[in-house]
Amino acid sequence: MPKITVLPHADLCPGGTSFEVESGVSICDALLDRHIDIEHACEKSCACTTCHVIVRQGFNSLAPSEEEEDDLLDKAWGLTSVSRLSCQAIVAQADLTVEIPKYTINHAREKYDKDWDV
Repeated sequence: MPKITVLPHADLCPGGTSFEVESGVSICDALLDRHIDIEHACEKSCACTTCHVIVRQGFNSLAPSEEEEDDLLDKAWGLTSVSRLSCQAIVAQADLTVEIPKYTINHAREKYDKDWDV
Protein backbone atom coordinates (compact mmCIF):
# COMPACT_ATOMS: atom_id res chain seq x y z
CA MET A 1 0.00 0.00 0.00
CA PRO A 2 1.33 3.48 -0.79
CA LYS A 3 2.16 5.87 2.03
CA ILE A 4 1.37 9.57 2.23
CA THR A 5 3.73 11.74 4.25
CA VAL A 6 2.27 15.12 5.17
CA LEU A 7 4.82 17.81 5.94
CA PRO A 8 4.14 19.93 9.05
CA HIS A 9 1.47 22.62 8.67
CA ALA A 10 1.04 25.03 11.59
CA ASP A 11 -2.75 24.69 11.77
CA LEU A 12 -3.78 21.47 10.05
CA CYS A 13 -0.98 19.05 10.95
CA PRO A 14 1.59 20.71 13.25
CA GLY A 15 3.86 17.69 13.67
CA GLY A 16 3.39 16.27 10.20
CA THR A 17 2.33 12.65 9.79
CA SER A 18 2.59 9.55 7.61
CA PHE A 19 -0.03 6.93 6.89
CA GLU A 20 -0.81 4.16 4.43
CA VAL A 21 -3.67 4.64 2.01
CA GLU A 22 -5.49 2.56 -0.56
CA SER A 23 -4.68 3.30 -4.18
CA GLY A 24 -7.53 4.94 -6.06
CA VAL A 25 -8.56 7.53 -3.45
CA SER A 26 -7.96 11.23 -3.79
CA ILE A 27 -5.32 12.92 -1.69
CA CYS A 28 -8.09 15.14 -0.31
CA ASP A 29 -10.17 12.18 0.88
CA ALA A 30 -7.10 10.49 2.35
CA LEU A 31 -6.28 13.63 4.36
CA LEU A 32 -9.85 14.14 5.53
CA ASP A 33 -10.11 10.47 6.57
CA ARG A 34 -7.08 11.08 8.85
CA HIS A 35 -8.70 14.20 10.38
CA ILE A 36 -6.41 16.59 8.52
CA ASP A 37 -9.06 19.19 7.75
CA ILE A 38 -7.82 20.52 4.44
CA GLU A 39 -10.19 23.08 2.99
CA HIS A 40 -12.43 21.93 0.18
CA ALA A 41 -14.90 24.78 -0.29
CA CYS A 42 -16.43 23.34 -3.49
CA GLU A 43 -17.00 19.93 -1.86
CA LYS A 44 -14.36 18.31 -4.10
CA SER A 45 -16.00 19.22 -7.41
CA CYS A 46 -12.94 20.88 -9.02
CA ALA A 47 -14.46 24.34 -8.77
CA CYS A 48 -12.04 26.14 -6.43
CA THR A 49 -8.42 25.96 -5.25
CA THR A 50 -8.82 25.60 -1.50
CA CYS A 51 -7.55 21.98 -1.49
CA HIS A 52 -4.33 22.91 -3.32
CA VAL A 53 -1.32 20.82 -2.26
CA ILE A 54 2.29 20.64 -3.35
CA VAL A 55 3.40 17.08 -4.09
CA ARG A 56 7.06 17.10 -3.05
CA GLN A 57 7.63 13.40 -3.76
CA GLY A 58 5.74 11.06 -6.09
CA PHE A 59 4.27 13.75 -8.33
CA ASN A 60 4.99 11.81 -11.52
CA SER A 61 3.06 8.79 -10.22
CA LEU A 62 -0.18 10.78 -10.37
CA ALA A 63 -2.29 10.83 -13.51
CA PRO A 64 -1.77 14.11 -15.40
CA SER A 65 -4.05 16.97 -14.46
CA GLU A 66 -6.84 17.92 -16.83
CA GLU A 67 -7.37 21.35 -18.35
CA GLU A 68 -10.09 22.33 -15.86
CA GLU A 69 -7.75 21.64 -12.91
CA ASP A 70 -4.87 23.47 -14.61
CA ASP A 71 -7.05 26.54 -15.16
CA LEU A 72 -7.99 26.61 -11.48
CA LEU A 73 -4.45 25.99 -10.29
CA ASP A 74 -3.37 29.17 -12.07
CA LYS A 75 -5.30 31.02 -9.32
CA ALA A 76 -3.87 29.09 -6.37
CA TRP A 77 -1.71 30.79 -3.77
CA GLY A 78 1.88 29.52 -3.85
CA LEU A 79 1.56 27.63 -7.14
CA THR A 80 4.53 25.43 -8.07
CA SER A 81 5.32 23.07 -10.92
CA VAL A 82 4.30 20.16 -8.65
CA SER A 83 1.01 21.64 -7.44
CA ARG A 84 -2.26 19.72 -7.65
CA LEU A 85 -5.80 20.07 -6.40
CA SER A 86 -5.95 17.30 -3.83
CA CYS A 87 -9.56 16.50 -4.78
CA GLN A 88 -8.40 15.62 -8.30
CA ALA A 89 -5.08 13.90 -7.54
CA ILE A 90 -5.71 10.17 -7.19
CA VAL A 91 -3.17 8.08 -5.29
CA ALA A 92 -1.56 5.42 -7.48
CA GLN A 93 1.06 2.92 -6.26
CA ALA A 94 3.90 5.26 -5.28
CA ASP A 95 4.51 6.90 -1.93
CA LEU A 96 3.72 10.62 -1.81
CA THR A 97 5.06 13.51 0.22
CA VAL A 98 2.57 16.35 0.40
CA GLU A 99 2.86 19.94 1.58
CA ILE A 100 -0.28 21.90 2.38
CA PRO A 101 0.35 25.57 1.55
CA LYS A 102 0.14 28.08 4.37
CA TYR A 103 -2.61 30.10 2.68
CA THR A 104 -5.54 29.61 0.33
CA ILE A 105 -7.56 32.18 -1.60
CA ASN A 106 -10.63 31.30 0.47
CA HIS A 107 -11.66 34.56 2.13
CA ALA A 108 -14.20 33.03 4.53
CA ARG A 109 -13.24 29.68 5.94
CA GLU A 110 -16.19 28.17 7.74
CA LYS A 111 -15.02 26.44 10.89
CA TYR A 112 -17.04 25.73 13.98
CA ASP A 113 -15.39 27.06 17.09
CA LYS A 114 -16.80 25.58 20.28
CA ASP A 115 -15.86 28.76 22.16
CA TRP A 116 -18.22 30.93 20.15
CA ASP A 117 -21.43 32.00 21.83
CA VAL A 118 -24.28 30.68 19.76
